[in-house]
Amino acid sequence: MELQHLRAFREVARELSFTRAAHNLHYSQPAVTAQIKGLEEDMGASLFQRRGNRSVELTPAGARLRPLAERILELVETAQYEIADPAPTVVDRRMAPQGGMTGRFADARPADRPLLGRGGRA
Repeated sequence: MELQHLRAFREVARELSFTRAAHNLHYSQPAVTAQIKGLEEDMGASLFQRRGNRSVELTPAGARLRPLAERILELVETAQYEIADPAPTVVDRRMAPQGGMTGRFADARPADRPLLGRGGRA
């Protein structure tokens, strides 16, 4: 099972359309179809029932997989965010661009140093 298969599954399950899911993921529709086919092979079950009007519905197996796929992807995305860059990023007035609104603020209130931070620390 690959994460990109789960991402494609999540999007098709949300949209109930391979075409709209492909558009949202910036993939071709055949690429999304191939990813779903790979996931169905890995799971040993059909996950979508194809309907004639270019839409699909979840099978019972797909309905069971959906909340699990959501949790897996949420955990992966949380891990990527938490591990990506633990150091806070701080920019003070000397480093910020001085044109436009930032410059006018700095000129009007020199005692107030605008700080940009990440993770609640600045």
